[in-house]
Amino acid sequence: MLETKEIEAKSLLTRSRLPASDYCINPYVGCSHACVYCYSRFMRRFSGHSGEKWGTFVDVKINAREILEKNMARNPKKGVALVGSVTDAYQPLERKYKVTSGILEVLLKYKFPFSVLTKSDLVLRDIDLLKQCDDCSIGLTITTLDENVRSHFEPYSSSPAQRVEALKTLHENGIRTYVFIGPILPYLTDIRSIVAAVHNYVDEVWAETLNIRCGNWMDIETVLKSNYPKLVPNFRETVLNREYWDRMGEELREATREFGKPLAGYYTH
Repeated sequence: MLETKEIEAKSLLTRSRLPASDYCINPYVGCSHACVYCYSRFMRRFSGHSGEKWGTFVDVKINAREILEKNMARNPKKGVALVGSVTDAYQPLERKYKVTSGILEVLLKYKFPFSVLTKSDLVLRDIDLLKQCDDCSIGLTITTLDENVRSHFEPYSSSPAQRVEALKTLHENGIRTYVFIGPILPYLTDIRSIVAAVHNYVDEVWAETLNIRCGNWMDIETVLKSNYPKLVPNFRETVLNREYWDRMGEELREATREFGKPLAGYYTH
């Protein structure tokens, strides 16, 4: 059961500490994709949702467009704004509220560079807007190409096939694209297969290791016990093993070299 609340934001354009982005813009608080591993659940304690399970609530910033206009009127220094750093800008509620669409229209009006990272092919709805932008990039997160794995860890997101098709469509329309392989799930994420599936449709590859230091381990373990019991004994130790992630980094480099795509970033925890 999803609890939805309409709220009014006081500010929308905030400074970012994330690599490759100067600002963050989050149209929603929370995310109904309910990804089991999501690190953004730390936002609960800052948003009045500390007692609620991640994925069961979403606050909709219904005045986002108006507030972003005010932020832009202050003439902030130009820099890349990441739309959706701790939420998914194209989660299902976006079909109704179109908060993200309004945000993109403001960014286009002020010729402000931006990037969107999503797990949803709903981004294609705004393709006409995106085609008008001279300085934007759209990323699709792909953790796995296996629909069963996707359904266990990312229960309410678009399928892997839909995400690959979205990258293809965006690329064919002249929009800069990237794939974000993250988080890499030990023994479940096939790095080479993902790069092979999307290399014709992306300009670069990004990747990130699984972070289990954000209150998500119990949920991950529950999914593993129910669906992948043989992985349970060694999974946690593997996630915390630096040598394992070094090997995954080498796999990434080999795959991107093989398919001729730059590895723009590989982030470890």
